[in-house]
Amino acid sequence: MNETVYLIVKILITILITFVIGSIVNRILRIGFKDISTRIKVDETRYTIIRRLTVVFIYFIGCTVIINMIPQLDLAAKSLLAASGVVGIILALAAQATVSNVISGISIAISQPFRVGDIVDIDDIYGTIEDITLRHTIIKTWQNKRVIIPNSIIGNKTINNWSLKELPVYWYVDFGISYDSDIDLARSIILEEMRKDENIVFNDEVSVKLIDFKDFSIILRASFWVPSRRYAWDASCKLRETVKKRFDEEGIEIPFPYRTIIFKKDLERKIKNQ
Repeated sequence: MNETVYLIVKILITILITFVIGSIVNRILRIGFKDISTRIKVDETRYTIIRRLTVVFIYFIGCTVIINMIPQLDLAAKSLLAASGVVGIILALAAQATVSNVISGISIAISQPFRVGDIVDIDDIYGTIEDITLRHTIIKTWQNKRVIIPNSIIGNKTINNWSLKELPVYWYVDFGISYDSDIDLARSIILEEMRKDENIVFNDEVSVKLIDFKDFSIILRASFWVPSRRYAWDASCKLRETVKKRFDEEGIEIPFPYRTIIFKKDLERKIKNQ
């Protein structure tokens, strides 16, 4: 009885020590990020993965110590090792998704297709990388939503990273005008409004070209550079609004689809009259 109580106390103390050490190490590494990362010359993404792996390793050591304290668990562990072939296959299948996510998370931290704070496009998701854990990546969208993607999935996606070098981005906005409208006047209005926008880099590559003929409209495409992807959305929205107001002032029509409805009785009457 005394031995059982003693064993329980030892296990509880070991759990407590493991938890305390893990928490302290995690807190020290998190608070000391700037000093430590500068000293060892590592960025936030890799540092975060290293910090989490360190904490996981501490908990793993604690669990190993606890297993060795309990004879039954120690014997079971040795038996599992003896039958490691079959058990290994079973465990591998059961933990396949988790292991795949962890390996992908480490791979992302090493290769760094994106980092914490980067602005990215992944499929239809546009946002900022908020966190990269061992199992998943968290993206904060412009709607302030958090999209959580498993690392094994995001690692196989085509990613547009707009923050790797924060380079200027070539953007465009399409405008539809009626076939009766003056194309040259519409083009000059769009160019004037682009010149007024401080977020648009107005240079020789700025252009307004006729790109298509639609059923109800002629499509003019305004192409321009912005300093980075973060300015593209605001610049395009502002340009649409200012151009629409100028079109209204200058009599440039933005057409919309319309239908002519003929009632059957009216059609029959018209045929008889003919």
